[in-house]
Amino acid sequence: MFEALIEKLQHHTYITLETTPPHSARFKPVVDSIEALGLDKMVDGFSTTDSPLAKLKYNALFGAQLLQNRFNKPVLATMSMRDRNRIALQSDLLGANEANVRAFLTLTGDPVKISDQKEAKGVFEADSSLLLNIIAAFNRGDDIMGKAFKEAPEKIYPFSVINSHAKNPKSLQKKMLKKINNGAVGIITQPVYDIENAKMLLGLIQEANTMSTQTQDATLILGLFPITKLRTAQFLDAHVPGIHVPSYWLDALGEAAKVSPEKEYEVGFSLSKKLFDELKALHPKIHIMTANQFQLAKDILS
Repeated sequence: MFEALIEKLQHHTYITLETTPPHSARFKPVVDSIEALGLDKMVDGFSTTDSPLAKLKYNALFGAQLLQNRFNKPVLATMSMRDRNRIALQSDLLGANEANVRAFLTLTGDPVKISDQKEAKGVFEADSSLLLNIIAAFNRGDDIMGKAFKEAPEKIYPFSVINSHAKNPKSLQKKMLKKINNGAVGIITQPVYDIENAKMLLGLIQEANTMSTQTQDATLILGLFPITKLRTAQFLDAHVPGIHVPSYWLDALGEAAKVSPEKEYEVGFSLSKKLFDELKALHPKIHIMTANQFQLAKDILS
């Protein structure tokens, strides 16, 4: 299944949907919601987040396994450097490998100072480059110290992330190049809200691939987070590093909000749907994030 996903990523249309495990001992309701809406038939795969904002959530690896078992579609399980040292990272990868969880979205992770677990301490042994290096070693049949495994893991597919906006675009390219050189097969952007922004990012990764030491190019995956509220747009633009919401989105949502919440949603959805269609026509490699608003995801995909 993972080989087919990479084939789609590199040569065909590739659409994945993010899922956020809940603060609960059960992930099954999330899986049931996806099935009830038929979303599994509209995407090529899923991702599971790893306690975003350092808030306690159901485990991303087990969530990935549940999704894969239900839908027979590959899942990118997010792994954060915040909560694990290299021993734990490698141990989790080994266990996940036998469970056929073999695609990972590598993150450094949000700081524990914003966590709901006030006594927690961040590990942060290194940034996500260490996890990419561990996966590269596993794919050679070794642990990170170069010791060969008694039985080598099945091939693992590492993905990474990148901001979608920066005052100096070349700084984004430098980070892209580092992730490519560390073996990322796909790089998912923070949400983009403008087609010209997407074109700029595609140009940067094309150049980065030519500068890379790797024989295989990395593919850019455009992040899409639909906005249906002015408050959300304002927050993302002002407070989330690496995301820029254009003024015409803010203006349109602001005018609509003066009319009614229904008009605000209608305008936000229209802007989001139009952007999705434009991105798909430009570069049909898209990762959809809706904070488990799965009906919204279905409406965007329909």
